[in-house]
Amino acid sequence: MKIILREEVDNLGTAGEIVTVKDGFARNFLIPKNFALRATSQNMKFYEREKQKLETKKLKEKQEAEVLSNKLSSVSLTATVSVGEEDKVFGSVTSQNIGELLSDAGFDIDRRKIQLDEPIKALGVYEIPIKLHNEVETKVKVWVVKE
Repeated sequence: MKIILREEVDNLGTAGEIVTVKDGFARNFLIPKNFALRATSQNMKFYEREKQKLETKKLKEKQEAEVLSNKLSSVSLTATVSVGEEDKVFGSVTSQNIGELLSDAGFDIDRRKIQLDEPIKALGVYEIPIKLHNEVETKVKVWVVKE
């Protein structure tokens, strides 16, 4: 089934693209969640009118992400962890912990945007990438120290 994407869908495409997907995926997921429209001639005309609104929305989101990126680049977070003998860390620092630290610092960042490959299991200073927008990525410095 051919559909018009209304929003960006991971591993599928960006808003405005016409893509072909399996019928069930479109009927059961994309269309009910308003991620897509069927690619009929009437919907194509409707979407052309909506396209300008989407472009301004995308531009605004990118600008907001760039402003947030500038603020986040100067942020330094401190995660305190309990350690045992020879500074062996109990547990680890995950993206959820970093999200909570950012929340405490006054930033509302979804933990899924934090690009932490694997949990931090040692003391030290880490640069953690955060993907705020498709085209905007920043790094936050996280200090992992013992209690």
